[in-house]
Amino acid sequence: MGGFEILMIAVGVSMDAFAVSICKGLSVRKLRPSYPLSAALWFGGFQALMPLAGFFLGVSFADFVSSVDHWIAFILLGIIGANMVKDSFDKDESCSLDPDFSFRTMLALAVATSIDALAVGVSLAFLK
Repeated sequence: MGGFEILMIAVGVSMDAFAVSICKGLSVRKLRPSYPLSAALWFGGFQALMPLAGFFLGVSFADFVSSVDHWIAFILLGIIGANMVKDSFDKDESCSLDPDFSFRTMLALAVATSIDALAVGVSLAFLK
């Protein structure tokens, strides 16, 4: 895998963190210098660490997962599809902005936006 492919994976994986950080910045009324720094450290840190964690998890479980990987993909995609169908019938479309930059909020957002980076790290562990 060359540098261009790695760059494209990195850009694709980081788009959700980019979107959340923009929305987080737009949610505050008065911008403090600590807010962009906090968002950059949380999202950038997790985007950097989760692929590494995924890679090491993938290497340690590669023998087990390779025998049932098709079933894992089927179950995960089925759950995601069922959740999308369920959400399409949900009538509650309320949206609220949360300008909170607390530890708990930022940790949850950083983990949520870097789950795909974890999956990429696991996938990279299976490459020859």
